Amino acid sequence: MAGLTADSPTPLALVVHAQSRVLQIQFSDGSDFSLPFELMRVYSPSAEVQGHGPGQEVLQTGKRGVTLQALEPVGNYAVKPVFSDGHDSGLFSWDYLYFLGSQQASLWAKYLARLQDAGVQRDDAMPVAAGSACASH
Repeated sequence: MAGLTADSPTPLALVVHAQSRVLQIQFSDGSDFSLPFELMRVYSPSAEVQGHGPGQEVLQTGKRGVTLQALEPVGNYAVKPVFSDGHDSGLFSWDYLYFLGSQQASLWAKYLARLQDAGVQRDDAMPVAAGSACASH
């Protein structure tokens, strides 16, 4: 299985640029995206970030300097990044990586608006939420 649908673009190359903190991905349709690690981290598809349903997303802060410690393949359909802040539960399918790359500008704008609405900055430490542990992970 390449993408989640038969006509989904698939990656031809993934290159981790540690110094500039971006993951460069070239897709079979000719698209070439440079995804900042911070964008990947704040939009991780994990339940820790996305929650378990609409409206349960957890706003991520303090991720500007996050790096990738590893990028592990998952079958023929995804990768699992291991971020320097310990986050390692997000599986990034080819389709999701393509979405992040193709929608990068609007996702950044949405993230910055959410930060402003919450009255926090990108570099603020993540708040510790008391009593909100998720029993599924």
